[in-house]
Amino acid sequence: MVPEAFVFKFRIFRLYNAFLSLLKRDLRLAFRHKSEILNPLFFFVIVVTLFPLGISPEKQTLAEIGPGIIWVAALLASMLSLDSLFRSDFDDGTLELMLLSEYPLSVLVLAKIVVHWLITGFPIIIFSPLLGTVMFLSNDAIETLMLTLLLGTPILSLIGAIGMALVVGLKRGGMLLSLLVLPLYIPVLIFSANAVGSSMAGLSISGQLYFLAAFMIFCLTLAPIATSAALRVSLE
Repeated sequence: MVPEAFVFKFRIFRLYNAFLSLLKRDLRLAFRHKSEILNPLFFFVIVVTLFPLGISPEKQTLAEIGPGIIWVAALLASMLSLDSLFRSDFDDGTLELMLLSEYPLSVLVLAKIVVHWLITGFPIIIFSPLLGTVMFLSNDAIETLMLTLLLGTPILSLIGAIGMALVVGLKRGGMLLSLLVLPLYIPVLIFSANAVGSSMAGLSISGQLYFLAAFMIFCLTLAPIATSAALRVSLE
């Protein structure tokens, strides 16, 4: 008789392999279509660099509004790339095969969300110090900005996945997607921009960071399950 512990470990190993395989597949597809990586990043950079031209090139003005501008641009760039989460899989039937798979759909969905963050959120974090310099942010503020992006961009991907799962079957669901996810993005925007502003003022930022970390863990726990349920509803 096979021990239960061995069976459990074997199932976990198979689940891990399925997660890793889907992760690698989606990354390969993303690098074949480089626009999925470059478009959100270019949008993020262009939006931030346009503000000094349109508002004022003064150092003090840009330093005050810089954190909010960078975070709004990051939020919009993340939304811009949400369509790549499930749309192609829905069109070619891969999404239906995922629903019929023996593996938990929430685990497969989590793999796709991780890929979305890697091709959208991670490049934004890498380029944020450059844009923080453009906005005349201090070194401490730039470090705080990167930390808030590290905690906040996964939340954008996780919440966005739920909204995208609800509208994936609609041909023109962009406006509805915005209405669904933007209100949920507002707390992340407020606490992240406030953390950078507090850092520039020499105030404590631990409260804002604790909130972002707790919110990220909350979304990481529930968003894959909610996204799976939304996908099942959309494909019925």
